[in-house]
Amino acid sequence: MMLSEVTPVPEAALPLAQFKAHLRLGTGFGEDSLQDEVLFGFLRAALAAIEARTGKALITRGFELEIRHWRDRAGMVLPIAPVQIVTEVAMRDGGGGETVLDTAQYRLERDSQRPRLCAAGSLLPAIAPGGSVRISLQAGMAADWGALPADLGQAVMLLAAHYYEYRADTGLHGGCMPFGVTSLIERYRSLRLSLGGLA
Repeated sequence: MMLSEVTPVPEAALPLAQFKAHLRLGTGFGEDSLQDEVLFGFLRAALAAIEARTGKALITRGFELEIRHWRDRAGMVLPIAPVQIVTEVAMRDGGGGETVLDTAQYRLERDSQRPRLCAAGSLLPAIAPGGSVRISLQAGMAADWGALPADLGQAVMLLAAHYYEYRADTGLHGGCMPFGVTSLIERYRSLRLSLGGLA
């Protein structure tokens, strides 16, 4: 299984002005945009880290999922949430030929934690030996920054500021994330069930 981001988060959707205010950067010196590219980088890194921890796409954009076999032909759990729409499902044969499925053959089962691509009938079509399936979809919690839940927006801001403050520090190990950020995103993390209970 391979999930790829097709359309990156546009710069216009990132809260650059709010981030500058959060960092208390000086203004009115004629060089206000000097650090913009660096700040965009920290915002993107923080956004990616929080999306990885929660399994949620924050800003809506396009993704492609490629799989080589169905885990369950009745319905495939998608590895990102929330999925807004499945735009295309294409079956590839072993020789590289591609057939786009009719939308009447599948449906999206919406879920904030575990959305599924389900068969409209009994089973999803079988994948040919050596073939794969390409699923194109749009996923995200909000179209722009202002529509994000406030706690997630604050978590991105705090983490980006943390990256900015410690940009020269090479001593942080093991995916260090500040406690405030961890507590803000905790309710969005997916619960995983194991034999011993919740994980």
